[in-house]
Amino acid sequence: MTSRRAMLLWTVALMALSAGCQTATEPAGSTSEPSRAEKPLDILFLGGTGFLGPHQVEYALARGHHVTIFNRGQTAKDLFGGRVEVLIGNRDANIEPGLAALQGDRRWDVVIDNSGYVPRHVRDSVALLKDRVGRYVYVSTVAVYDSTSGGVMDEQSPLWPAPSPEVEEVTGATYGPLKAECDRVVQKELGARATIVRPTYIFGPGDETDRFTYWVERVSSGGEVLGPPDPKAELQWVDVRDLCPWIVQLGERDQAGIYNASGPTVSASWGQVLESLTKLSSEPVQFHWATPEVLKETGIRQPLVRQAAAPGAVTVNGHFDGSKAEGVGLHYRPLADTAAATLAWWGAQTPERRANAVEGWPTTEQEQKALALLRTR
Repeated sequence: MTSRRAMLLWTVALMALSAGCQTATEPAGSTSEPSRAEKPLDILFLGGTGFLGPHQVEYALARGHHVTIFNRGQTAKDLFGGRVEVLIGNRDANIEPGLAALQGDRRWDVVIDNSGYVPRHVRDSVALLKDRVGRYVYVSTVAVYDSTSGGVMDEQSPLWPAPSPEVEEVTGATYGPLKAECDRVVQKELGARATIVRPTYIFGPGDETDRFTYWVERVSSGGEVLGPPDPKAELQWVDVRDLCPWIVQLGERDQAGIYNASGPTVSASWGQVLESLTKLSSEPVQFHWATPEVLKETGIRQPLVRQAAAPGAVTVNGHFDGSKAEGVGLHYRPLADTAAATLAWWGAQTPERRANAVEGWPTTEQEQKALALLRTR
């Protein structure tokens, strides 16, 4: 029987998911343009056409900043329509043309590093730019934390030890340790001029991982839905439209420090999150909670489900304390806003893009087989 206290906590959590907070710069759902910055800055983005980049660049342009992006020039070449300066190169100095476009004596007020995954690459970029930049904002991840003991992790919690120098392939097992070493490189070389942002799962329009998008799409279709093995497990996230303007603002304010971008303000479970998504569907939705055995038997690897991670992957356990980031302006919009915007964005993608979800979504046949197996157990 559910206690009165448990019911109260559940109600408060659902209210938070539905009502949420306003973003750091404007009310959630607002279509108004950001105000112009008092002092336009020269901002260099390492990367700029992936998931985070467009949200950051568009915000920086709206604020009146001069934007330069450095990337390989292989995708979305005309994404910004000539409104930004584009430098072509490669984070790997061993691959032509390498970092040549960043050489010289040119200075930038802020560097926002979105594309640093390998310590050698980050070390080379930092060595080249550290004397020609005011503020260096490195986008890290909460996966840097050694979470083997679980519990609550804040910005001072231990990180994974550095991998061997020859390890440069990014996999489920190496991602956290590699990013942890990149994180340390930036801190060591830049000192007080370094700002480290450690997001948890990032949701919202433009998500190239297709993780949260799977659940939005699937639940909105209604019917019997195969949920994750543990509906009581906590899920933490940040909307890309809240995270990216805030990252730019850290650069504008010359804000030093390390910050976990890990919402929401009120803790939420998988069950609560998925239940909130049912508002997207015009049909009834019934969840059936999978077991690890059923997922293995059907070959399903559900997006975002930690319990179904690939063998050898670094499993992230525990809760990430995001209070420090909230203290310097990071707020979280309602999950309903994030879900609706993600669904609308996904619906606008080409049939080819929708048919090739990155994470390899479960097929209808796999889900139906799993549901049938659950009924017999």
